[in-house]
Amino acid sequence: MRGITKVFPGVKALAEVDLTVQAGSIHAICGENGAGKSTLMKVLSGVYPHGDYDGEVLLDGGVCEFKGIRSSERAGIAIIHQELALVPYLSIAENVFLGNELNRYGVMSWDRTLVEAQELLDRVGLAESPQTRVADIGVGKQQLVEIAKALSKKVRLLILDEPTAALNDSDSRHLLDLIVGLRGHGITSILISHKLNEVMKVADTVTIMRDGQVIETLPVDDALTEDRIVRGMVGRDLTHRFPPRETREIGEVAFAVRNWTVLHPIDQHRKVVDDVSLHVRSGEIVGIAGLMGAGRTELAMSVFGRTYGRYVSGKVFKGDTEISTRTVSEAIRNGVAYATEDRKHLGLNLMDSIAASITLPSLRKVSTRGVVNPHEEAGVGERFRTSMRIKAPSVAAVTGKLSGGNQQKVVLSKWLYTDPDVLILDEPTRGIDVGAKYEIYTIINDLAARGKAVVVISSELPELLGMCDRIYALSQGRLTGEVTGSEATQENLMRYMMKGRAQ
Repeated sequence: MRGITKVFPGVKALAEVDLTVQAGSIHAICGENGAGKSTLMKVLSGVYPHGDYDGEVLLDGGVCEFKGIRSSERAGIAIIHQELALVPYLSIAENVFLGNELNRYGVMSWDRTLVEAQELLDRVGLAESPQTRVADIGVGKQQLVEIAKALSKKVRLLILDEPTAALNDSDSRHLLDLIVGLRGHGITSILISHKLNEVMKVADTVTIMRDGQVIETLPVDDALTEDRIVRGMVGRDLTHRFPPRETREIGEVAFAVRNWTVLHPIDQHRKVVDDVSLHVRSGEIVGIAGLMGAGRTELAMSVFGRTYGRYVSGKVFKGDTEISTRTVSEAIRNGVAYATEDRKHLGLNLMDSIAASITLPSLRKVSTRGVVNPHEEAGVGERFRTSMRIKAPSVAAVTGKLSGGNQQKVVLSKWLYTDPDVLILDEPTRGIDVGAKYEIYTIINDLAARGKAVVVISSELPELLGMCDRIYALSQGRLTGEVTGSEATQENLMRYMMKGRAQ
């Protein structure tokens, strides 16, 4: 790619970017949210067609002028976005060949479809029937379906945007091993990732981007360190990944859940949360650790307005007083806020402005007699845009156009504006870069210093160890352990997370 420049209204997303990728290699691209990584790959894959940007794309020395995704796919380029593009109610086989159907004279050849889909699933190591619905498999397996879909199109250059962001350690390892295996078969991969340990493990070369420009391209060898990559990404040394823990006063129990039990929304015989009791003190940051399917998100969503599963039993307390969180409105009125792990589908309306998104749960604060005051709404949005350092031209910017890190800051701003006493953060830094993570960690620390009770759910154990005063472990819906931050290690947390029965 030579001299790629891409401009959005009010923002220059890419400025004279050059990128060279060697055939048969794994080339990583790292950078903060908003650095231009995904935009560059959308140019390469035809999402932004030729004429929508300046510069040129060359494949095997020839200039390419892709008019759309189909033309880039015909050239052997496939992109797998962070938000998977699968139809949940179709089968795996139907998804693999969607838009590329195997037919004869316009009639689907189902036998051939199933046979070839099975061959592709075997190639990516997915032990599922091709007739299984995509909705019935986990996110890790859905990523493999996406790769099988790309392989069905005779891919030569595979672009993966944050492929392991939503995966557990086991699924991540399997996916990375698959990418390495594809390299052995001559397939070139471009990997966008914020997980620097994964980049160091599989990539041959890493390109670092900042503010829409390429800063440098480095070979991945023994001399390259994660700190060196971070320094290039943020333009400064980030000696500590977590802000220093300031001594703060931890008060009395501010929030407690007792004997909480919830059934699966479809399988009414299965307990997704089984007799869980936990508490958080004012000024305390409490972590919840667990593997995929342990019940962490199910616990949080069922407590916050009973938005998941079928409630069976349990009580919620603020201090010594029992409160009702049967609906989201009641939870908010009682000072409880929940920032979801799925910011794009459950956390934001991606067609709304920043200002409207931030004020949405607190419309009474910016309304007079039921009518929203747009000037007041804009003022609130501007205040949070400044204090949270949200990168956007104005508070009228649509949230769907923001980078992942800035979307996450809007989600946090939305709940901070409700002035909660208890804030539950579900995967607060998923899919965002180390610089934005540090800013969000600082915000969490500030909330605790102000006496708020904070619960952090995270799949990243170093994050819990670096931030939390106390950590609970869940396994199969049951509480299996509790350790203080000073006593916690990745090993003892993993032991609790792997237990099937409460201790």
